[in-house]
Amino acid sequence: MLNKLDDYPIHQTPEPIAHPATSDRNVYDRTWFNGYTADGSYYFGIGMAIYPHRGILDGAFSVVEKDGRQHCFFGSRRAPLERTEMEVGPFRLEIIEPMRRVRVILDTNESGVACDLTFSARTAPIQEERQILWTGARRTMDATRFDQFGRWSGTISHPDGEITVREEDCHGTKDRSWGVRGIGEPESGGAPTMPRGICFIWAPLFWEDHISHAIFFDGPKGEALVREGLTAPLFPSEDAVPDTAEPLDERMATACHRLTYHPGTRLAKSAEIDLVALNGETRTIELEPILKFQMKGLGYTHTEWGQGMWKGELAIGGESFDPRQLDPLAFENIHVQQVVRAYDGARTGIGVLEQICIGPYAPAGFTDFLDGASD
Repeated sequence: MLNKLDDYPIHQTPEPIAHPATSDRNVYDRTWFNGYTADGSYYFGIGMAIYPHRGILDGAFSVVEKDGRQHCFFGSRRAPLERTEMEVGPFRLEIIEPMRRVRVILDTNESGVACDLTFSARTAPIQEERQILWTGARRTMDATRFDQFGRWSGTISHPDGEITVREEDCHGTKDRSWGVRGIGEPESGGAPTMPRGICFIWAPLFWEDHISHAIFFDGPKGEALVREGLTAPLFPSEDAVPDTAEPLDERMATACHRLTYHPGTRLAKSAEIDLVALNGETRTIELEPILKFQMKGLGYTHTEWGQGMWKGELAIGGESFDPRQLDPLAFENIHVQQVVRAYDGARTGIGVLEQICIGPYAPAGFTDFLDGASD
């Protein structure tokens, strides 16, 4: 079972590339992006992933403008054996130059959403720490991710209008991840287990000459399961990014977070993140949300178009909704990204704050599976 990538010296096991090293049915390989402006006038998200043992390749594109509806395209197909074939119906991803430039094309289709966008990197790739989470004795998440910060250019059209995306205005983050995590239809059979809560927070931020990055997985008591902070240089263009395998980022000793929530929700009203350097010096960053994006627009917690769900040989669809009119405590609406302004006392920045908090979480005062913050 060979594909074109087998012609490159990249193998990590004795098997062809099409054979994952694990037989876990939830193995995946995903490319994900966001894009947004500093004034919060729009945000878009992009995702495409293959699930080799589920035999599925799916993708999604979603965009929201300030004070407007969020529009979504979804596509799913039987996964091709050829891993370089990153295409689902009218939606395709083209790697123009690895770690430098990617083109995303969504041709006109029945959802009314289309785009032709090019991502250009402004940082070297940044590898996050390996993320491992357990449910009892089972490793339910074991993934590696790397990020790149950059900018976008191109066009977007949707049922309510069009957007011209200019690279001088549009910031973005590329997120590549692979490994094992919970996807698709829930498993059945065996002894029943209580659903386990989790709090996940991710904050990639642009500053004038560098980026900062923080990621957190917390348990119900606020205990740190994964905690990482770093900074890295931001370059003026992709041509200025050094072509080196050596990491350019500066790792922190640790990072901390503090969120306040809108009453009756699990949506951040404001946030603070501490980056604690190896010498103990602490940089406190304040975050002010200015635009909300529902991650279900990319399949996360979506009841119909969830990631890794079998939809047939080829299926495409779409939907539009007003994020301001949704029940904020419905399970499918908990997972969000917010465009945020960032301040550290001396500098200002722009970025996103991703959050999903499910189940009891002591630091926020959540005691039930989906209760909201008190007044």
